Amino acid sequence: MHHVDVVTLGLLLFVACLVAIVTRRVGLPYAIGLVVAGIALSLFGYESRLVLTPEIIFTFLLPPLIFEAALHLGWGQFKRETPLVLSMAFVGTLLSAVVVAGGMHWLIGWGWQASLLFGSLIAATDPVSVIAMMKEQNAEKRLRFLMEAESIVNDGAAAVLFTLVVAWIAGGDMSAGGVTLSLVVTAGGGVLCGLLVAGLVLIIAGGSDDHLVEITLTMLAAYGSFLIAEKLHVSGVLATLAAGMLVGNWGRGRRLSDAGGEAMIRFWAFAAFLANSVVFLLIGSREATQPLVGYLLPAAVGTALVLAGRAIAVYPITWLFRRSALATDRLTQHILFWGGLRGALALALALAAPTALPEHDALIGVAFAVVAFSIFVQGLTVPALLRRSRASQDDVA
Repeated sequence: MHHVDVVTLGLLLFVACLVAIVTRRVGLPYAIGLVVAGIALSLFGYESRLVLTPEIIFTFLLPPLIFEAALHLGWGQFKRETPLVLSMAFVGTLLSAVVVAGGMHWLIGWGWQASLLFGSLIAATDPVSVIAMMKEQNAEKRLRFLMEAESIVNDGAAAVLFTLVVAWIAGGDMSAGGVTLSLVVTAGGGVLCGLLVAGLVLIIAGGSDDHLVEITLTMLAAYGSFLIAEKLHVSGVLATLAAGMLVGNWGRGRRLSDAGGEAMIRFWAFAAFLANSVVFLLIGSREATQPLVGYLLPAAVGTALVLAGRAIAVYPITWLFRRSALATDRLTQHILFWGGLRGALALALALAAPTALPEHDALIGVAFAVVAFSIFVQGLTVPALLRRSRASQDDVA
């Protein structure tokens, strides 16, 4: 970040504001407008000093996006939907990764290491895009909750799976017992870390009625939970998710003052807007410089496999709940499938892949191609499905 100057950041934010104004007027999804703007800046020769790297995404941009989304996940509804959400996020992520990995190995000829690594990282759906679409389209309440909750938890699951595969590549213990233990420690440790950090912050916040102090403490909860978890080699994404849910459910109206709670929501909405803007502008800039032409076949196969993996992660699992209170209608299932967009986390993990892999460059190129398809094809068509869902709900009402 020491290479970033004020002019660079200021220009990106100014462009983001213009994009926000234009996309709202023409009815285009904001994320797509940002990616297009990033591509345009790159094609016109502007070279930003702010480059898309795993460090920037993980350290600066991902925590506010996860935390802000988690603030709005009500514990009561999360508890009711837990079996469905966790099944799709954990079992679905694993199934999706296996389908993609097997396909890349047998159809494209990648080695198992690169195939499993790609399968795990590309299984991460993008909560940034999903949440933005849900807000823009004013989606039905339960559908919005399912999409947002599954997408956020899915990110944590994919990041954990990616970590396990990297450990295996480095020669770690990949026996059934070793994998299970690593999964429990990484995921459970992340959740516990987030709860402890946020709990301590809220206890301290209870002694103040200054909304500026309260906002600052929630900022420490968001970034502190993520960074401490990563330092302890547990899931930073799940730590920030747990911290955000605790602050949103226990902090507002209890440990935080009324003024502090309202100010916190506004502050984190602004922080998420800034992080969202920078993420997609940088994705656009990086997409413009990726040599995707050289990876057309693996990119096409990879995109098809990602869609197949997502279908297996959604339809069979929702079918299992068809006779329960957690049943979903067909249109909701289609939206869960087609709305599983890929974005910042998948790219961050791809850029963090071990450079010693023979398929390293191809893996990054295919990941960018899949994200491009996700943003431009799925991102442009999901709103139509959301409008259909809203219209059907209005008809029922």
